[in-house]
Amino acid sequence: MPDEPKTLDPTARPATTTVPAATTAPPGAAVAGDSPAQGRARRWTLGLVTVGLVLAALNLRPAITSLGALLEEVSADLHMSGTVAGVLTSVPPLCFAVFGIMAPRLARRFGPAAVVCAGMAAIFTGLILRPFAGGTVGFLAASALALMGIAVSNVLMPVIVKRYFPDRIGSMTGLYSMALALGTSMAAAATVPMTAALGGDWRIGLGVWAAIAALAVLPWIPLVRDRDRATRETRATAATTETAAPRITRSRTAWALGCYFGLQATGAYITMGWMPQIFRDAGVPASTAGVLLAVTMVMGVPLAFVIPRLATRMKNQGPIVVALGLCGLAGYTGLFLAPAAGAWVWALLLGVSNCSFPLALTMIGMRSRTGAGVVRLSAFAQSVGYLISIPGPLLVGVLYQHSGGWGLPIVLMGGLMVPQMIVGTLAGRDRTVEDES
Repeated sequence: MPDEPKTLDPTARPATTTVPAATTAPPGAAVAGDSPAQGRARRWTLGLVTVGLVLAALNLRPAITSLGALLEEVSADLHMSGTVAGVLTSVPPLCFAVFGIMAPRLARRFGPAAVVCAGMAAIFTGLILRPFAGGTVGFLAASALALMGIAVSNVLMPVIVKRYFPDRIGSMTGLYSMALALGTSMAAAATVPMTAALGGDWRIGLGVWAAIAALAVLPWIPLVRDRDRATRETRATAATTETAAPRITRSRTAWALGCYFGLQATGAYITMGWMPQIFRDAGVPASTAGVLLAVTMVMGVPLAFVIPRLATRMKNQGPIVVALGLCGLAGYTGLFLAPAAGAWVWALLLGVSNCSFPLALTMIGMRSRTGAGVVRLSAFAQSVGYLISIPGPLLVGVLYQHSGGWGLPIVLMGGLMVPQMIVGTLAGRDRTVEDES
């Protein structure tokens, strides 16, 4: 018999309407049904964001490491006291903590790409004004402007990755972490010889880094047009994020991430500030001590690409945290027992340990389900972390001065690796801040 005609059931629920992919896909993602022109536009957007991420990351540390290379000349020319020069080395983490907390509100109002564009412009303006400041106050003000741009961009880098590359968090975090490490080591190694080649004026040696910052503004300008869409997206979740904002302080994972970020930053700033002096006091020539620091910083270039990719393939990042921490413990133990004899080995081990930074950034992107949540978590973890890192380099200097040697400071450096591994293991557990708040 033929099938009987089907009748409509008046009690049946209507079929669920499928939401078009274009309304839920991340910006720039390929969407089924795109025309060739739309597909090209999306690929162009992703390519532009990739270039923007790399150029932005290259500019997140030269303002700091280029100044460190010429601090003696700058201090003498601007008649800075030793105290002021010492405070100047602690300004970066303080600015990162204070200005970084502004990033979520700015991102909600203007969109993350527009804020990063403004951040790059602030870095350029600060770097171009700083060398020609008439005195210490002007120099500090211009430096603070550049550091403000770095601070908001620091916070929003994981947000940009989460928004445009939600399925490639590890590889894209690795890419910009590698660029960040490259910019850090490049400025540290090239500033002094470049200054000498340009006539020996420290103003020119510092000012040339503004050119790279100017270049970094360009790819973000077309992305500012995403402002309206980004604003709509972030405002759509504004009520949720505002409600959740105070609750993030009740998340153990958020606090663990903040502490881990702070302890790894402490180690990094101590290494950048004091490791050459440790080697020089052990009898290593000054030129070699500088190269050893460069080796430590360069280790972050390849590993910053590998570690985030590995981390995203693991549900729990604790084993990576412990492995990096053990490398740090081994490096500091070597510095304590035989600083000159095994200098190259200790420099390599500490370079590996410093790759806790890209791991921390990767975990920030993995510990929240949404882009809005990553904004909150990134701002919280980095602000807390940079506040924690402020006293570390100063405490090492005080211990060195009062103990008359490097034994006690190195014990402190190595000892900090233990809590770093503990809180990093807690932060690496497979959970999100939404689960806890």
